[in-house]
Amino acid sequence: MTDGDVMRDSSGRAADSDSPPDSPLALRAHRTNLVNVPAAVLCSEAYNDEPRRLRIGATRSEHAALFEALDESPDALTASDIFQRHMAEVFGVNPDFSGTEGPDGKRRFRASYLRLLKGWMFDSNRAEGAVLKGWVESRFGLLPTYHGEPIRRFASDAWTAYGEQKQSTRFHNNNIHLQLDLLYEFCQWTIRRGWPDAPMPNWASHIRLYRGVNDFEEHHIVARPDKRTAVLRLNNLCSFSINRDIAGQFGDYILDAWVPLPKVIFFRDILPRYPFQGEGEYLVIGGDYRVGVSLL
Repeated sequence: MTDGDVMRDSSGRAADSDSPPDSPLALRAHRTNLVNVPAAVLCSEAYNDEPRRLRIGATRSEHAALFEALDESPDALTASDIFQRHMAEVFGVNPDFSGTEGPDGKRRFRASYLRLLKGWMFDSNRAEGAVLKGWVESRFGLLPTYHGEPIRRFASDAWTAYGEQKQSTRFHNNNIHLQLDLLYEFCQWTIRRGWPDAPMPNWASHIRLYRGVNDFEEHHIVARPDKRTAVLRLNNLCSFSINRDIAGQFGDYILDAWVPLPKVIFFRDILPRYPFQGEGEYLVIGGDYRVGVSLL
């Protein structure tokens, strides 16, 4: 929606006025976010070249007992169990989706980060994906550019459909954003812990990941220096694979990127007891990425 010359999103917040009012959504960002790096910086190539660690508000201090217990864990499996027990205690979220028992003895199925992850991996353009993209929008200030179809303007059917789905009461309850805040912080804690079998050493700043695409419809092309290189504004949340061959199953073109580790919100190894192992999938915060482009 608009208010005079000020463009506002579906929550009534002003978008970045530094961009021309008719610029595509892909080139815009919220003025504020809940992390220690402004959205305009976070979505830039410069941030990806020299990333800074991100913290979502006071999430770690508010759950200090969890991270103290994690620091004492001897291995990744124990750490995962500690995390999931904490989520069950605080949010009534059980790994088996069994819900929690109410005063009447009936089970209550509540929105959970696990259901969102499962839904995303089945189809990132459903309501679960919209809730996850909405969380990235809220916490990191990056706007989605694709949800079932390209989102090019605030005043568009695509933006309206996304806004309706991200507020879906089926998934947008039980403090779902706070659950995702903890999932992100746990993911980042795991990356910095440096387990012997981790996919990256604890001193690393980036990880090389791959994404298969058939065309560039989902991505705004910022620059195309040559046939083998592109600078793309990726969707505010997107999937990569650590395995190039697996990425090739999703498109004829392979994008490879050095992803800054603070932009990783979830990957297969942080919940080893849960069946998210199949595609070596990494959920990554978007923005401008310089990617290599190659054909299968």
